[in-house]
Amino acid sequence: MEKVLQIINLSKTYQSAGNTLTVLDDINFSVLAGSTNAIVGPSGSGKTTLLGLCAGLDAPSSGIVELNNINLGKLNEDQRAQVRNQYVGFIFQNFQLLPTLTALENVMVPLELRGEKNIKALSMELLDKVGLANRSHHYPSQLSGGEQQRVSLARAFSNSPKILFADEPTGNLDAETSEKVVKLIFDLNKEAGTTLVLVTHDLDLAGKTQRIIRIKGGKLVADEPTNQQ
Repeated sequence: MEKVLQIINLSKTYQSAGNTLTVLDDINFSVLAGSTNAIVGPSGSGKTTLLGLCAGLDAPSSGIVELNNINLGKLNEDQRAQVRNQYVGFIFQNFQLLPTLTALENVMVPLELRGEKNIKALSMELLDKVGLANRSHHYPSQLSGGEQQRVSLARAFSNSPKILFADEPTGNLDAETSEKVVKLIFDLNKEAGTTLVLVTHDLDLAGKTQRIIRIKGGKLVADEPTNQQ
Protein backbone atom coordinates (compact mmCIF):
# COMPACT_ATOMS: atom_id res chain seq x y z
CA MET A 1 0.00 0.00 0.00
CA GLU A 2 1.11 3.51 -0.81
CA LYS A 3 1.97 5.79 2.13
CA VAL A 4 0.29 9.14 1.67
CA LEU A 5 1.69 10.66 4.87
CA GLN A 6 4.92 9.96 6.73
CA ILE A 7 5.87 11.59 10.02
CA ILE A 8 9.47 11.03 11.13
CA ASN A 9 10.92 12.17 14.51
CA LEU A 10 8.58 15.14 14.54
CA SER A 11 8.93 17.71 17.33
CA LYS A 12 7.49 21.16 17.91
CA THR A 13 8.73 23.53 20.61
CA TYR A 14 7.92 27.13 21.44
CA GLN A 15 9.99 29.65 23.36
CA SER A 16 8.00 31.43 26.00
CA ALA A 17 9.40 33.81 28.63
CA GLY A 18 12.84 32.22 28.36
CA ASN A 19 11.46 28.67 28.75
CA THR A 20 11.13 26.02 26.07
CA LEU A 21 7.67 24.56 25.80
CA THR A 22 7.57 21.17 24.05
CA VAL A 23 4.20 20.64 22.38
CA LEU A 24 5.16 17.54 20.36
CA ASP A 25 8.06 15.25 21.17
CA ASP A 26 9.57 12.84 18.63
CA ILE A 27 6.39 11.61 16.92
CA ASN A 28 6.60 8.81 14.33
CA PHE A 29 3.83 7.24 12.24
CA SER A 30 2.74 6.77 8.64
CA VAL A 31 -0.69 6.74 7.01
CA LEU A 32 -1.68 4.45 4.15
CA ALA A 33 -3.63 5.74 1.16
CA GLY A 34 -7.37 5.19 1.52
CA SER A 35 -7.24 4.48 5.27
CA THR A 36 -9.25 6.21 8.02
CA ASN A 37 -7.35 7.37 11.11
CA ALA A 38 -8.19 9.20 14.34
CA ILE A 39 -5.82 11.18 16.53
CA VAL A 40 -7.13 11.39 20.10
CA GLY A 41 -5.86 12.78 23.38
CA PRO A 42 -6.75 15.14 26.20
CA SER A 43 -7.09 18.88 25.66
CA GLY A 44 -3.68 20.50 25.20
CA SER A 45 -1.99 17.22 24.25
CA GLY A 46 -0.81 18.60 20.89
CA LYS A 47 -3.42 17.02 18.57
CA THR A 48 -4.32 20.16 16.62
CA THR A 49 -0.65 21.19 16.41
CA LEU A 50 0.13 17.76 14.95
CA LEU A 51 -2.65 18.08 12.39
CA GLY A 52 -1.36 21.52 11.35
CA LEU A 53 2.15 20.12 10.87
CA CYS A 54 0.87 17.12 8.89
CA ALA A 55 -0.97 19.47 6.56
CA GLY A 56 1.92 21.89 6.16
CA LEU A 57 0.04 24.76 7.84
CA ASP A 58 2.99 25.12 10.19
CA ALA A 59 6.64 24.02 10.17
CA PRO A 60 8.08 21.60 12.76
CA SER A 61 11.01 22.48 15.03
CA SER A 62 12.64 19.22 13.94
CA GLY A 63 11.73 16.07 12.04
CA ILE A 64 10.20 15.35 8.65
CA VAL A 65 6.68 15.52 7.22
CA GLU A 66 6.25 13.80 3.87
CA LEU A 67 2.90 14.37 2.21
CA ASN A 68 2.29 12.40 -0.98
CA ASN A 69 6.07 11.73 -1.12
CA ILE A 70 6.85 15.46 -0.92
CA ASN A 71 9.10 16.58 1.93
CA LEU A 72 7.28 19.69 3.21
CA GLY A 73 10.37 20.86 5.08
CA LYS A 74 12.13 21.61 1.79
CA LEU A 75 9.36 23.95 0.62
CA ASN A 76 8.67 27.61 1.31
CA GLU A 77 5.30 28.96 2.43
CA ASP A 78 3.96 29.40 -1.12
CA GLN A 79 5.06 25.95 -2.24
CA ARG A 80 3.42 24.37 0.83
CA ALA A 81 0.19 26.23 -0.01
CA GLN A 82 0.40 24.80 -3.52
CA VAL A 83 0.76 21.25 -2.17
CA ARG A 84 -2.27 21.83 0.08
CA ASN A 85 -4.35 23.13 -2.84
CA GLN A 86 -3.45 20.08 -4.86
CA TYR A 87 -3.66 17.23 -2.35
CA VAL A 88 -5.37 18.31 0.87
CA GLY A 89 -8.95 18.87 2.04
CA PHE A 90 -9.79 20.47 5.42
CA ILE A 91 -12.71 20.49 7.79
CA PHE A 92 -12.47 22.68 10.90
CA GLN A 93 -14.50 22.82 14.09
CA ASN A 94 -15.51 26.43 13.39
CA PHE A 95 -16.29 25.82 9.67
CA GLN A 96 -14.03 28.66 8.39
CA LEU A 97 -16.37 29.65 5.58
CA LEU A 98 -15.89 33.05 4.00
CA PRO A 99 -18.80 35.16 5.32
CA THR A 100 -19.12 37.38 2.23
CA LEU A 101 -19.48 34.43 -0.15
CA THR A 102 -22.55 32.24 -0.71
CA ALA A 103 -22.46 28.50 0.00
CA LEU A 104 -21.84 27.86 -3.70
CA GLU A 105 -19.04 30.44 -3.92
CA ASN A 106 -17.35 28.99 -0.83
CA VAL A 107 -17.22 25.56 -2.49
CA MET A 108 -15.92 27.11 -5.72
CA VAL A 109 -12.88 28.79 -4.09
CA PRO A 110 -10.44 25.80 -4.12
CA LEU A 111 -11.46 24.98 -7.69
CA GLU A 112 -10.80 28.57 -8.77
CA LEU A 113 -7.38 28.45 -7.11
CA ARG A 114 -6.59 25.35 -9.15
CA GLY A 115 -7.85 26.90 -12.38
CA GLU A 116 -10.37 24.10 -12.94
CA LYS A 117 -13.09 24.23 -15.61
CA ASN A 118 -16.87 23.88 -15.10
CA ILE A 119 -16.42 24.86 -11.47
CA LYS A 120 -19.98 26.04 -10.95
CA ALA A 121 -21.48 22.73 -12.10
CA LEU A 122 -18.94 20.74 -10.06
CA SER A 123 -19.62 22.81 -6.96
CA MET A 124 -23.39 22.43 -7.32
CA GLU A 125 -22.95 18.68 -7.64
CA LEU A 126 -20.99 18.61 -4.36
CA LEU A 127 -23.60 20.75 -2.58
CA ASP A 128 -26.22 18.33 -3.86
CA LYS A 129 -24.24 15.41 -2.38
CA VAL A 130 -24.34 17.04 1.06
CA GLY A 131 -28.05 17.83 0.63
CA LEU A 132 -27.71 21.60 0.24
CA ALA A 133 -28.39 22.26 -3.46
CA ASN A 134 -31.44 24.34 -2.42
CA ARG A 135 -29.31 26.53 -0.09
CA SER A 136 -26.57 27.35 -2.61
CA HIS A 137 -27.31 31.10 -2.64
CA HIS A 138 -27.44 31.48 1.13
CA TYR A 139 -24.60 33.12 3.04
CA PRO A 140 -22.99 31.34 6.03
CA SER A 141 -24.88 33.61 8.47
CA GLN A 142 -28.17 32.33 6.98
CA LEU A 143 -27.23 28.68 7.55
CA SER A 144 -27.34 26.57 10.71
CA GLY A 145 -24.11 25.15 12.17
CA GLY A 146 -24.81 21.76 10.63
CA GLU A 147 -25.45 23.30 7.22
CA GLN A 148 -22.27 25.35 7.45
CA GLN A 149 -20.28 22.23 8.28
CA ARG A 150 -21.85 20.43 5.30
CA VAL A 151 -20.80 23.34 3.03
CA SER A 152 -17.27 23.07 4.41
CA LEU A 153 -17.39 19.33 3.69
CA ALA A 154 -18.40 19.98 0.07
CA ARG A 155 -15.56 22.51 -0.15
CA ALA A 156 -13.07 20.03 1.36
CA PHE A 157 -13.86 17.45 -1.32
CA SER A 158 -13.97 19.96 -4.20
CA ASN A 159 -10.32 19.49 -5.15
CA SER A 160 -10.57 15.66 -4.98
CA PRO A 161 -7.98 15.58 -2.18
CA LYS A 162 -5.62 12.65 -1.57
CA ILE A 163 -6.00 13.27 2.14
CA LEU A 164 -8.69 14.92 4.26
CA PHE A 165 -7.78 16.47 7.62
CA ALA A 166 -10.70 17.04 10.00
CA ASP A 167 -10.13 18.94 13.25
CA GLU A 168 -12.94 18.23 15.75
CA PRO A 169 -15.44 18.24 12.83
CA THR A 170 -18.42 17.80 15.17
CA GLY A 171 -17.12 19.96 18.03
CA ASN A 172 -19.71 22.72 17.55
CA LEU A 173 -22.68 20.56 16.56
CA ASP A 174 -25.48 18.91 18.54
CA ALA A 175 -25.66 15.10 18.70
CA GLU A 176 -28.19 14.61 15.91
CA THR A 177 -26.46 16.99 13.50
CA SER A 178 -23.07 15.45 14.39
CA GLU A 179 -24.33 12.02 13.41
CA LYS A 180 -25.44 13.28 9.97
CA VAL A 181 -22.16 15.11 9.35
CA VAL A 182 -20.08 12.09 10.44
CA LYS A 183 -22.03 9.81 8.10
CA LEU A 184 -21.41 12.26 5.26
CA ILE A 185 -17.69 12.47 6.01
CA PHE A 186 -17.28 8.69 5.89
CA ASP A 187 -19.59 8.20 2.88
CA LEU A 188 -17.90 10.90 0.79
CA ASN A 189 -14.48 9.69 1.91
CA LYS A 190 -15.24 6.14 0.82
CA GLU A 191 -16.76 7.19 -2.48
CA ALA A 192 -13.77 9.39 -3.35
CA GLY A 193 -11.16 6.91 -2.05
CA THR A 194 -9.67 9.68 0.08
CA THR A 195 -7.46 9.12 3.13
CA LEU A 196 -9.00 10.48 6.35
CA VAL A 197 -7.10 11.81 9.36
CA LEU A 198 -9.33 13.28 12.04
CA VAL A 199 -8.58 14.84 15.39
CA THR A 200 -11.29 14.34 17.98
CA HIS A 201 -11.93 13.93 21.69
CA ASP A 202 -15.08 11.97 20.84
CA LEU A 203 -14.13 8.30 21.27
CA ASP A 204 -17.32 7.11 19.52
CA LEU A 205 -16.26 9.04 16.43
CA ALA A 206 -12.66 7.80 16.73
CA GLY A 207 -13.98 4.22 16.92
CA LYS A 208 -15.53 4.59 13.47
CA THR A 209 -12.04 4.86 11.92
CA GLN A 210 -9.71 1.91 11.25
CA ARG A 211 -7.00 3.14 13.59
CA ILE A 212 -6.58 5.27 16.69
CA ILE A 213 -3.38 7.20 17.44
CA ARG A 214 -3.25 8.44 21.05
CA ILE A 215 -1.25 11.45 22.09
CA LYS A 216 -0.57 12.53 25.65
CA GLY A 217 1.69 15.34 26.78
CA GLY A 218 3.07 15.72 23.26
CA LYS A 219 4.12 12.07 23.00
CA LEU A 220 2.59 9.26 20.96
CA VAL A 221 1.47 6.77 23.63
CA ALA A 222 -0.54 4.25 21.57
CA ASP A 223 -1.24 3.41 17.94
CA GLU A 224 -3.81 0.65 17.52
CA PRO A 225 -6.18 -0.67 14.87
CA THR A 226 -9.90 -0.66 15.64
CA ASN A 227 -12.18 -3.47 14.47
CA GLN A 228 -13.45 -1.37 11.52
CA GLN A 229 -12.53 -2.69 8.09
